[in-house]
Amino acid sequence: MQYVRLGESDLNVSRICMGCMGFGNAAKGQHSWTLDEESSRDIIRHGLELGINFYDTAIVYQSGTSEQFVGRALKDFARREDIVVATKFPARSPEEIAAGVSGQQHVENMLDASLKNLGMDYVDLYICHMWDYNTPVYEIMEGLNRAVKSGKVRAIGISNAYAYQLAKANALAEREGFAKFVSIQGHYNLIFREEEREMALLCKEDHIAMTPYSALAGGRLAKHPGETSRRLEEDSYARSKYDATQMQDRIIIDRVSELAGKHDVSMTEISLAWLLTKVTAPVVGATKFHHVDGAVKAVELMLTPQEIAYLEEAYMPHRLVGVMAQNS
Repeated sequence: MQYVRLGESDLNVSRICMGCMGFGNAAKGQHSWTLDEESSRDIIRHGLELGINFYDTAIVYQSGTSEQFVGRALKDFARREDIVVATKFPARSPEEIAAGVSGQQHVENMLDASLKNLGMDYVDLYICHMWDYNTPVYEIMEGLNRAVKSGKVRAIGISNAYAYQLAKANALAEREGFAKFVSIQGHYNLIFREEEREMALLCKEDHIAMTPYSALAGGRLAKHPGETSRRLEEDSYARSKYDATQMQDRIIIDRVSELAGKHDVSMTEISLAWLLTKVTAPVVGATKFHHVDGAVKAVELMLTPQEIAYLEEAYMPHRLVGVMAQNS
């Protein structure tokens, strides 16, 4: 495993971040493919054994049970100072807005609930899950700054935001002396590269870490033609992202399969090896041991410039989907 500094923070993270959305009590969540606690613990322990020290979850994953599973497993299998834990908080709810809960109070309430779920005194990276269009950005940034000054948070990040929003928030933080966002968790993979238009350029110039989710496009970049999985069949949210572009994406997926055969490695390794040339640490979901193995092996796989160009040249622009489309 390789390790790298996360943006301009003092956090040293593994080049692979384990995405923990697949962990949690399915009876309380929206995904039938999530793992129970015993199985989640096995995956987390395997990741630790292979050198992954970076774990990403969210309070909204399975009604907080993902945080609970992750917190208990890491407490049992690792020293707190050796791991980097990231969790995310949602935008203010309509009920909070109606009750007059400020952005600052919302951040504090969500953080305290996450710390309770995790069984921890602090989180290393606290992430705004998406831009809050109904709350002044000043309130969110001040709330996050208070969290950092209190010692409950070491660094802050944001997810599902446009480049102008990230730049706007960090400019405000710099002006006010607040903590700045050190990372962005956006939708980015070999068949969805819209982050390259502006976000990647901003991050390079301002030394902001990119830790994208959907690194394997919901499994599409890890499956040979004809292969399927329970998640591919049941994840309606992922299908809404990619089904409309199946024809053009297929060309790239076939090239991933071709290069996997050439290198005698998995498609996961090819897809992530490409992404690792672009970002700090992709968030890779794992619900089976081989998911972890493939992600870790990708760190050591070096693609040639010609292979990178071969994977990239068939890309066609994609429309914004999911959370970003709802806010555009």
